[in-house]
Amino acid sequence: MNLIKKMFNKLTLGMLVIVFGTTTALANVSMLHDFHFDHPAFIHDHPFANRKLVVQVSQDDPARWNLVLNTSQNILNYFGQEKVQVVIVAFGPGLKFLLANSPMKQKISALNSEGVEFDACHNTMLQFKKKLGHMPKLVPSAVVVPAGIVRIMQLESRGFDYVKP
Repeated sequence: MNLIKKMFNKLTLGMLVIVFGTTTALANVSMLHDFHFDHPAFIHDHPFANRKLVVQVSQDDPARWNLVLNTSQNILNYFGQEKVQVVIVAFGPGLKFLLANSPMKQKISALNSEGVEFDACHNTMLQFKKKLGHMPKLVPSAVVVPAGIVRIMQLESRGFDYVKP
C-alpha cells in the first residue's frame, strides 16, 4: 500500500508540473504536506542517475546565481542529462533567486526543462510574507519545501554531493 501511495504522490506531483510548468501557475508545486525526511521526493525522475548534486543558494547575489546556473549546466553537459540529478535549494536572502521577477527566470526555466529541480524554502517565504504582507511569487518551476537546510540535509543523507558556490 505504501508503494501505491508513493507512486500516486509522484504521479500527482508530475501532473502538477505538466499542468503548471507550461502555463502561468496559480501555485507552485509543494512538498509541505508530504515531505518525509527518510523518503525524498523529486519533481523530475532520474532512474539512471549515478551522480547526485545538491547546490545551496543562500545569498542575494545575481553573479553567484549565474555561477550556480552555469555550473549546473556544465555538470549536465559533462555527465549527461540522464546520468546526473541536480537539485538547487534556495533559502534566506538566496530565495530572491527564485522570485517571479528574478533576472535568472529564463535560465531557471531552461534548466528545469533539462531536469534540474529548484527548491524554495517555505520558512524563508514566511519571513518574506511578514515584510511584504503576502507570500512571495515564485518562478513556475520552483518547488516549495518545508525548510531549505532540512532539504539539503535530507539529500546529503541520500548520497547527494553538496556544493555552495
